Amino acid sequence: MFSGIYPVVLCGGSGSRLWPLSRSGMPKQFLPIAGDKSLLVQALERVAPRYGFHEPIMIANNEHRFLLSKQAEDAGLNLAKILLEPVGRNTAPAVIIAALEAIRLDADAKILVLAADHLIGDVPAFHEAVERASRAADEGALTCFGIMPTAAETGYGYIKPGEMLTGAGGVHHIASFKEKPDAATAQAYFSSRQYLWNSGMFLFRAERFLAEAEQHVPEMVAACRKAYDGISEDLQFHRLPEEAFSKVPADSIDYAVMEKTSHAAVVPCSIGWSDLGSFSALFEAGEKDARDNVTHGDVTLLNSNDCYVYADKKLIAATDISNLVIVATDDAVMIAPKDKDQNVKKIVDALKNGGRDEAKLHTTVYRPWGFYTSLAINTRFQAKELCVYPGKRLSLQSHNRRAEHWVVIDGEATVTRNDDILTLNPNESVFLPIGTRHRLENKGEKLLRLVEVQTGDYFGEDDIVRYEDDFKRV
Repeated sequence: MFSGIYPVVLCGGSGSRLWPLSRSGMPKQFLPIAGDKSLLVQALERVAPRYGFHEPIMIANNEHRFLLSKQAEDAGLNLAKILLEPVGRNTAPAVIIAALEAIRLDADAKILVLAADHLIGDVPAFHEAVERASRAADEGALTCFGIMPTAAETGYGYIKPGEMLTGAGGVHHIASFKEKPDAATAQAYFSSRQYLWNSGMFLFRAERFLAEAEQHVPEMVAACRKAYDGISEDLQFHRLPEEAFSKVPADSIDYAVMEKTSHAAVVPCSIGWSDLGSFSALFEAGEKDARDNVTHGDVTLLNSNDCYVYADKKLIAATDISNLVIVATDDAVMIAPKDKDQNVKKIVDALKNGGRDEAKLHTTVYRPWGFYTSLAINTRFQAKELCVYPGKRLSLQSHNRRAEHWVVIDGEATVTRNDDILTLNPNESVFLPIGTRHRLENKGEKLLRLVEVQTGDYFGEDDIVRYEDDFKRV
């Protein structure tokens, strides 16, 4: 059905307006905040090869590379290539790099540019819109997906469709792009029924897009070509060179190309789309109770209306409240008026300015070998639960300022302690003094779980001296 289309999935973004659920170390695209699967997995599944698409080209940042590959692997989804950006340069350079890669694979390739963190509720309608956009691409158009508005939303850019495109039914020339409006302008757009939300999704022939980019931002294309030519392999990833990519001008695809080209087109569509960029967006997408509350987890509400309440691991009980967002994780509670939820980003900025780790990390942190959860920390000790995936092992390492005690809870641990190799079963333990070269490995077929107690005067992750590492981390 979609022969010749290469999905390009952009995996950047920190989702700071959804703190404390989404944090820069584990942003919203990797979280199951709208269903049982993460937004990333949902995005990949709706452009899976079973529908006729080619395997996706992924654009991600270095920090999330193992999380991305693990989620795709667990979902049984193959990726054509994972390209790693050393620094963020907005969407235009990312799409140019992806277009160069698609043309390398197929000179006639079309690319479908998607975000990893969007929700699309009506997948058949999405596929029908892709078919229309593909026909427009065959006619030389650079096509946006315009969403039929359901409210006077100030958080999206708008598109005004023009005349119908010849040779591609249901696709329009774009009369004008509009910036994110104020409330009065958004209401006027919505009431007129003449405008669409700009979804940030696109479809075009890769070669045609590059030709337009060459015309409008030639310096950007030249810098991207230089960076693309310097790509190096790292395990299953492909790294763009930092020095070359850092010199690429930063800009969005809208400003750099779409608002300048004379070949811009738009497919109007109703596909159950949301960028889930705020808690009010999660509220709109969620299932509401009889009093228009959306709840997740262990929540008890009495005499309350129009609230979004998310309980991660603890009970939330409230009475006589309305129009509130309440989100509780195991290390933070966030409360805000639902109509002021855009200000959550300011909370994150304040936490960053205060040097708070909660701005970036959850208590559970994912690593290529598994994950760990911080259980307790004080000035002289830290306790963690470590979980190691089957067949994985940590780096061979030592610490200068802390000793470690490991107690196996479940599974079988193979432990390197200087020149000794130990096998530990549940309820068995080992002590690793300061300076000991050590390694933890799971040779079994099930998850290895253990409790780690660190003692010393410093517990930062930078107190790790690595001697060998399967994942090539420094």
